[in-house]
Amino acid sequence: MTGVRTLDGSAAVRTLGAMIDHVAIDGRAAGAADLGAAVAARYGHFTAMQVRGGRVRGLALHLDRLREATRELFGTALDEELVLATARLALRGEPDASVRVIVAERDGLRVIATAAPAHAWPAGPQALLPVPYRRYLPHIKHLGGFPQAHLGLRARAEGFDDALLVGPDGLISEGTIANLGCSDGERIVWPEAPMLRGITMALLEGELPAERRPLTVADLPAHPAVFMTNSWGVVPVCRVGDLPLKTDETAMARVAAAYEGVPWDVL
Repeated sequence: MTGVRTLDGSAAVRTLGAMIDHVAIDGRAAGAADLGAAVAARYGHFTAMQVRGGRVRGLALHLDRLREATRELFGTALDEELVLATARLALRGEPDASVRVIVAERDGLRVIATAAPAHAWPAGPQALLPVPYRRYLPHIKHLGGFPQAHLGLRARAEGFDDALLVGPDGLISEGTIANLGCSDGERIVWPEAPMLRGITMALLEGELPAERRPLTVADLPAHPAVFMTNSWGVVPVCRVGDLPLKTDETAMARVAAAYEGVPWDVL
């Protein structure tokens, strides 16, 4: 295992297995012209998934996300078989990878898949820097993630692991690439705010009771466990700004066990 490091030298993510970097487009291996089209694509959306042993958690949810966003942004149906074929081709036989499937406009609607090193959360709880920002069309996982990437880098430069996005009303929405949740040991509380409903968030809602409430940073210490979720899994949060957070091991273990119990689907 090797650690990917940020510009300031801190460990950002954990990579698993051999390095790969594969691209497929519209069901075929990408050539030079295709790569140019992929790089130039600006308008579109995507989903990101972790593949292990050729399987992925929540495959139907990933396809639902792509289908609904394609309909909203482009007013057309999505060829789901083309999505699957393109993702499989990008893997090129690699059993473990971080796969991103993009649906974008570039001389017509294109399906682009990339396979990169498999990722997981870094070891240990996360510290988050609250920042004032809310994504445009937050319910869509759209292209153009420069603001989140910039805020995440600036947070790491200040000694945090990532940024936590907070609206002008003081309400928490989400992280730069993850959802924030709280556990009271029995149920999960998600922020009631405009945000992306992440795949891992949706999977946990199928395993544990959940609800949404307006949450501010000041509300977080009242919860036995605060955590972040994305395709990398679930990780506890130990601090938000200068505010330390406790982690009840039993509450956190229940969330982690619920996620680990989700079955894997063949890609």
